[in-house]
Amino acid sequence: MKVSTLTVKGTFDILPNDMTLREWMKNTVIEIYKQGGFQQIETPSIENLELLTKSDGGENLNLLFKILKRGEKLDLEKENLTDDDLCDLGLRYDLTLPLSRFYTNNREELPNPFKAIQTGWVWRAEKPQKGRFRQFIQCDIDIIGEKSDIAEIELITTTAKALQALSFDNFTVKINDRRLLKSLIISVGFEEEAIESICITLDKMDKVGKEGVQKELLAKGYDEAKVVDLLIALDDLKTLDGEVLEKYNVEEEVLQSLKKVIEVVEKQSKGLYNIEFDVTLIRGMGYYTGQIFEVVSNDLGSSIAGGGRYDKMIGRFQKEDVPAVGFSIGFERIFTILKERNFAIPNTTTRIALLFDSNEDVNAVLEQANKLREKGNIVSIFPKNKKFSKQINNLKKQLFDAYGICNEGEVSEIVSLKEE
Repeated sequence: MKVSTLTVKGTFDILPNDMTLREWMKNTVIEIYKQGGFQQIETPSIENLELLTKSDGGENLNLLFKILKRGEKLDLEKENLTDDDLCDLGLRYDLTLPLSRFYTNNREELPNPFKAIQTGWVWRAEKPQKGRFRQFIQCDIDIIGEKSDIAEIELITTTAKALQALSFDNFTVKINDRRLLKSLIISVGFEEEAIESICITLDKMDKVGKEGVQKELLAKGYDEAKVVDLLIALDDLKTLDGEVLEKYNVEEEVLQSLKKVIEVVEKQSKGLYNIEFDVTLIRGMGYYTGQIFEVVSNDLGSSIAGGGRYDKMIGRFQKEDVPAVGFSIGFERIFTILKERNFAIPNTTTRIALLFDSNEDVNAVLEQANKLREKGNIVSIFPKNKKFSKQINNLKKQLFDAYGICNEGEVSEIVSLKEE
């Protein structure tokens, strides 16, 4: 029986040229984050299933990859087996929950506040389609231990700098506050217990529209009059109008904090990007407790980064709550966009192919290669092919910048492949 060599649906192989772009992206983002005083950490890909399932991860909890118990722990003889009987571990679906566990575990050794960088693979059992994968990279920064809105301001401005370094400049930062949404939902008559379910549906507004949201809320059994009032309230709140917000019992503190963040970020943007209040911004994760934000590419009309405040998550693992806020760049989406644009990585080093005939002294070739490397070049050595023009074309496809020919222990001039 022939074994398929195709990748699992929703996953992908990474070819060398793509890997070069991905590494440049990751290194560029991390460098910007480090300039902002953030420190890099790493957490395991596998977490205890109980930790994952009790995390307020919204609909992502339905997309968990669960891992079977091993050896004697796996009792298949038991009747009416449940997931808890079969599985005890799972693959992380984001980096926020592992960070919260990490902070609780290592708090005594970390500064306060703690500014973290995390990049790594996460897994979700999505229905594979364009732009939605089962395995993908996330690239996060978080600030833990800072309760003031300086944390939101730092995250938004730092993420904006990272996006600009990745050659994105025409974007808008959208901002809202979960406390505002909570006040709005309760003010039209819903119980507090319904907030998360309603927010999960409202988060689909950009995909299914107002009619689709209304249909889903009614299908969930909510009162039609309340649903209509909720949609009217969302239409009312187009701007941060104090009188309108007061009508829906939104606290003054929430209003003033939103205004402050928008004002400061707007000034820091120097007109290179926009920030605006958007009451329809929901963010699907149930763990958000305060301001939430998203970056939308104006050219593409799609989100390329998002995050928010989650002050209650760390308190699940210890006796006290710790304020926390995070921002995640949509790594895979940005990679796809750059690739479609035929983006050229800014040259910091030159990639040189050093060619040599079969009768050339290999030691002499290596000596010449090392001399070029000592000057900061990336050098690969290759036997020179008889079909020289075909070899040159292959070097271009491999994104070499230049080539040289080693003859009798000396290198001829370095020829640019961009001019060939």
